[in-house]
Amino acid sequence: MIAVHGLEGSSDSQYLRGIAAKALAAGMNAVRMNQRNCGGTDSLAPTLYHSGLSGDVGAVAEALIRSEGLRRIALVGYSMGGNLVLKLAGEWRDTHPELAVVAAVCPALDLAASADALNEPANRLYEMHFVRRLKKRLALKAKLFPNRFTVAAGNGASSVRAFDNQVTAPFSGFRDADDYYARAAAANVVGGISVPTLILHSADDPFIRIQPETVSKIAANRNIRFVETAHGGHCAFLAAPNGYDGYWAERQIVDFLRRAQ
Repeated sequence: MIAVHGLEGSSDSQYLRGIAAKALAAGMNAVRMNQRNCGGTDSLAPTLYHSGLSGDVGAVAEALIRSEGLRRIALVGYSMGGNLVLKLAGEWRDTHPELAVVAAVCPALDLAASADALNEPANRLYEMHFVRRLKKRLALKAKLFPNRFTVAAGNGASSVRAFDNQVTAPFSGFRDADDYYARAAAANVVGGISVPTLILHSADDPFIRIQPETVSKIAANRNIRFVETAHGGHCAFLAAPNGYDGYWAERQIVDFLRRAQ
């Protein structure tokens, strides 16, 4: 199992540690992947991470397939990481027989809609947190790679969409935020996923928005099991312990992966 974190998370995020522990207890190997620049890796690449880099997840998977002789792998992603693993699964359609199963928790399938939802008044605390973290990362990248990045690029960006428009898109080969969101969204390829896939979504997620046309693509794909709960927030899904630690999504994912073996 390769598990991928969300925006401004890392391999040390609580949910990645939790899912890895449960996977190990179920007899699986577990890899907690840092997206580029995350988990203290900023100095390793003169580039930014973004929601379109499904190829990074693929590179890790292919390296492990080669080095460990793996015949069956699972991909698990949370939020931004959910978009990445679903995007890769759609792109890998029928080309990588080692990919056995995929699971995504609150995936940002429709990037534009979710970025705009972050800017709603009720979500401004979430957005301010993300913007502060992103600007702090930009400042570090400017210090490490002064010939490539400038702190001034993020000046005046008070929303995630504005930051993506001023920083993420131009530094990553996109025309602007609209172009980035349109090209990087897993919604483009989710209909082509050809392996058993679990998507966990919460109706009360404060900022992840899955558009009706994307829901239709998911519903039309018999390989995808889409579970929407009334409550769960963003990647929380806490339940009564009832013999375990109460992290319901982690338990659902490991059970799904086990059944797919």
